[in-house]
Amino acid sequence: MATSNRVDIEKMLIIGAGQLGMAVLRALVPRVKSATTPVSVLVSPKFLESPRDSGRQHYTELEALGVQFIPLDLAAAGEADLAELFGRFRTVINCTGFVVGPGTQLRVTRAILQAGVPRYFPWQFGVDYDVVGKGSGQPVFDEQYDVRTLLRSQGKTEWVIVSTGMFTSFLFEPDFDVVNLQTRTVHALGSWDTCVTVTTPEDIGRLTTEILLEEPCIANEVVFVAGDTISYGKLADIVEAVTRKSVKRVEWTLEELKASLARDPENLMLRYRVGFANGTGMWWDKSDTYNYKKGIDTVDTEGWLRQHLKVDS
Repeated sequence: MATSNRVDIEKMLIIGAGQLGMAVLRALVPRVKSATTPVSVLVSPKFLESPRDSGRQHYTELEALGVQFIPLDLAAAGEADLAELFGRFRTVINCTGFVVGPGTQLRVTRAILQAGVPRYFPWQFGVDYDVVGKGSGQPVFDEQYDVRTLLRSQGKTEWVIVSTGMFTSFLFEPDFDVVNLQTRTVHALGSWDTCVTVTTPEDIGRLTTEILLEEPCIANEVVFVAGDTISYGKLADIVEAVTRKSVKRVEWTLEELKASLARDPENLMLRYRVGFANGTGMWWDKSDTYNYKKGIDTVDTEGWLRQHLKVDS
């Protein structure tokens, strides 16, 4: 649904300066900043007080971009305090993820609505929670579904959800253990035909910026993007082709993963494996995405792996 022919780029707040927040800021700030209304970023007070090496680099980079820092402990802030802060902005993009604990996304969303923020991009940079629905057994997924329900229950704040699938790098995360480059093993979640959509944070930052600045203005829509949509079988083929080495292929069936989760119900990675093994809502056809229809190139799984292994084509 298009609501306007102009995107108001004043008074923007990005929540979080982690991997995704930085990607959004790098793409967005050069397009929208002005001398009178700099883009603001909400960060942990520790980010400013004693930044680690990566944090220090991010601080220096954001300072050079002219970003205004707002220190706040998001985990400790109440809804009223958040609403007072959010009320100063016309557009808020939430890039915090789940690191601040369960319930945070709902608390932030309620504060956004209480403040009457005109436009909100919630932390929904993931799977298709409408298809996943409630009762998946993944508390994080349930909360994300509740966020969508809350946003759709009102008509004052316009919202835009950018569905991205999994971060491409997560396929190669050692704790997730889908691709283990050390042992040259690839695990299929559910089956070798089960599919997953993935996108790099850098592409998410670029595409979120394009979606935000699209005219006529996009509002009250779920916008799908994708760097790649592949089966786990195809993923194993890619790893072999890029590394030029054979891999051991191990299928983790949904039943096996559910049994493992029943024995260790608090294991976050097992929860994610079960969710993605289900397959439902975890992928969509790349030809149906915003970036495909707009002709915007994105990094696919093979391209990401070649970049990070520094392997020539």
